Amino acid sequence: MSSSHDAEAPLFLGLMSGTSADGIDAALVQFDPAAAPRCRLVAAATTPWMPALREELIALGQGAEIPSLDLLGRLDAEVGLAFAAAAKHLIEEAGIDRRRVRAIGSHGQTVRHRPLADPAFTWQIGDAHRIAEHTGICTVADFRRRDVAAGGQGAPLMPAFHLAMLGAADEDRAVLNLGGIGNLTLIPRQGDIRGFDTGPANALMDSWCYRHLGTSYDADGAFAASGNVDSPLLARLLAEPWFALPPPKSTGREQFHLEWVEMQLPEGTVAAANVQATLLELTAASVTEALLRHQPETRRLLVCGGGVRNPVLMARLAERLPGVVVESTQAHGLDPDYLEAMGFAWLAAEALAGRPANLPAVTGARGPRVLGAIHPA
Repeated sequence: MSSSHDAEAPLFLGLMSGTSADGIDAALVQFDPAAAPRCRLVAAATTPWMPALREELIALGQGAEIPSLDLLGRLDAEVGLAFAAAAKHLIEEAGIDRRRVRAIGSHGQTVRHRPLADPAFTWQIGDAHRIAEHTGICTVADFRRRDVAAGGQGAPLMPAFHLAMLGAADEDRAVLNLGGIGNLTLIPRQGDIRGFDTGPANALMDSWCYRHLGTSYDADGAFAASGNVDSPLLARLLAEPWFALPPPKSTGREQFHLEWVEMQLPEGTVAAANVQATLLELTAASVTEALLRHQPETRRLLVCGGGVRNPVLMARLAERLPGVVVESTQAHGLDPDYLEAMGFAWLAAEALAGRPANLPAVTGARGPRVLGAIHPA
């Protein structure tokens, strides 16, 4: 192992909360392009959101109106304090000297993502000044808006990190993140890397499961496995025009939510378990159809995010992709539960180094841009 992975090497800490808003993922990492793996996870933890705060964040993410500026200001402060607490907790649990952490990269919590609006915008809350103040560590945040200002979608931002950590010269690969929303990074042996959202992943399944079982997610895919795919419903869901849009494209809860599903549901004619099975198949179908359309020569699909823990979904992906190795990023030394948090630690490192971290071929931006606003300790 290279010397940059020794006890004195600087650390970066990434903070991530995605569309599922199921918790704040925190990851302490070291980077070394010459080592294997190129990104070493030193410590990681997930801090649950306070239930009332989570409900407010999910409602906003699904397009609920903001009742007042006072509420938005309070949420921005509370989310910033929650992110700071998650970072401090991880550092203390890991027994790491805070001074070794060069910077924190914070994604924040998305409350609106409108890349097709005029003017386009994306908005992540979580006051980074409070993170820097309460941790005493330089904090980089607000990574998406520079790309949007440059004409891009502001998402997905992980493809550059995936390329740096998981690229290979001997095969066409793809990285699939199964968070609340699914997104693909296409890494061909030759040619430009591409990446885009594929549509709903866990967000719809989790919401339907919570409504009918009172649990926050479908453990081991058991609820979906107890039902059968409703083919007419699946066809109606896949007929959503967004799926046919060419990349670059991105989406979120504001587009794919339970009300969208219910609009396609005949009144009282589809059993709850069958809807869950259909939503799982929607994820598998939208991912695999996009992959086969845009990189049919893919030989290895590396999966991360919460969906990697759903064996029913993983099996459906493999069945729909004969000849493709479907495996967790863990097989390549990168923890699938914390890959995005690790990615935001990497984005912080790139920002401090003054290196562009967007990929115009992915987001549609006019050119490479250094991402993130730096908040000194």
